[in-house]
Amino acid sequence: MNGNLLLRIAVAIILLTHSVFGMFNNGINDFGNLYLNQIGFAPFGVALAWSIKLSHVIAAVLLLLNKYIKLAGFVTILILVMGIILIHFQEGWFVVGGGRNGMEYNFLLIVVLLAIMCPNGIKKDKA
Repeated sequence: MNGNLLLRIAVAIILLTHSVFGMFNNGINDFGNLYLNQIGFAPFGVALAWSIKLSHVIAAVLLLLNKYIKLAGFVTILILVMGIILIHFQEGWFVVGGGRNGMEYNFLLIVVLLAIMCPNGIKKDKA
């Protein structure tokens, strides 16, 4: 088993658990109504929240199947960056310990997704 496969499995598990539980405990609707609608996305907050979480589920499946990795990674990174901008940046760096709900977790996921998307690094064109 190679490192890229391990990373794909780990990120898929994280994306699935972060999404699926919210589908059954009203967390997605709460995020849409109580946060997204309140910061200016009304009346689309709930639909946007569901779109975000469903994109995580789709990305997780694609990572597990090793299909459309760059597309899945790009969409997920976009969502993670928006999460940093809208939610986590104002809370600082640390998720726990030195703070609460900070951006370090999103940063790590972005870097791991970039590593998955470019397993051989980024190569320059030879001119």
